[in-house]
Amino acid sequence: MLAATVRVARDLDLAEECVQDAYVSALDAWLRQGVPSNPGAWLTTAAQRRALNAHRRAAILRAKLPMLVVPDAPETSDAFPDDRLRLVFTCCHPALAREAQLALTLRLVCGLSTAEIARAFLVSESTMAARVTRAKKKIAAARIPYRVPSPQELPDRLDAVLTVVHLVFTAGHAGYHGGDLVRPDLVERALDLARTLCALMPDEREAQGLLAQLLLHDARRATRLDPDGRLVLLEEQDRTQWDHAQIAEGLRLVRSSLRGGRPGRFALQATIAALYTEAPTYADTDWSQLRAVYDLLLAAWPTPVVALNRAVVVAMLDGPAAGLALIDGLAEDPRLAGYHYLPAARADLLRRLGRVEESRVAYEGAIALCDNDVERAFLTARLTQLPPQRDAGR
Repeated sequence: MLAATVRVARDLDLAEECVQDAYVSALDAWLRQGVPSNPGAWLTTAAQRRALNAHRRAAILRAKLPMLVVPDAPETSDAFPDDRLRLVFTCCHPALAREAQLALTLRLVCGLSTAEIARAFLVSESTMAARVTRAKKKIAAARIPYRVPSPQELPDRLDAVLTVVHLVFTAGHAGYHGGDLVRPDLVERALDLARTLCALMPDEREAQGLLAQLLLHDARRATRLDPDGRLVLLEEQDRTQWDHAQIAEGLRLVRSSLRGGRPGRFALQATIAALYTEAPTYADTDWSQLRAVYDLLLAAWPTPVVALNRAVVVAMLDGPAAGLALIDGLAEDPRLAGYHYLPAARADLLRRLGRVEESRVAYEGAIALCDNDVERAFLTARLTQLPPQRDAGR
């Protein structure tokens, strides 16, 4: 609805207001007249009409006309008439700062709250709210057009667009908060956008790498929870129940993304997913190869989250003490201060080393930071399974 309304409104704030007004109108009209056969179309039409009326009421349509007319779209735009993708490209305009591009797109395209986006970027909610506001104002002031860019414009936006789609998938796959581990609507939206990008840029290896990564991760969806809704770790999942058709497609795309030169960060992440997926069992994972790929990824994309994931691989290869030393070195990074996976990983390694009391403290810290009910229940179960605390008097 929002993406379709922006097409008419040409203003993000106005489009959001019109969409909200349409929902209010539906509450009244549908109670009196019944729910229409196509509620989505009714709401979208109502929102678009409000956008047009807003321009008319302002009595400045003629003055606004240059802002409302979009240059002739390239042939690729006609071939991929996806309003959501147009909105992604609008938000990822190079005139905006990268953080603002990503934050605004997550807010408008996948509907995450400002608090959820702040958690994804490891910043405060007020900082993220300011970024979104500045990005909206910049789009209006710069008269950034709502369209898929021409082929020559794509390179300047590609990395940001791929990052947005990846973050949309992560929000759906990892469940930032609430009672669900997976949000299928966001997962499907990300997969759809990734496929569209591959069709739009069939020779772009990073687009292939992104889609490959999403397919390989999502292929495990049915095995990530047990029948009682409890989290099942990768090492305990039934690999025969994975979506093998999806895996085959993902592996084909991984191979394609690695051809033709140095791989980018999305191709490298897809390679990591492939190494986990291709192993017959978790124990048979090629940990040495995984560490080598993580070394390349850390050089291409030096983020603390990548470093944390690499530390877990080092723990599997060289023992928990080696991995713990790396994690302890990351603990001082302020960007990971609210990232519950760090104390969770640390707690597990301490448990494996027999340092029970330290593990207990780390689990408690991870639980305090975790906003997802399924993950919190898993961490709580791990905490209760630790040996009882020793009597200090003995």
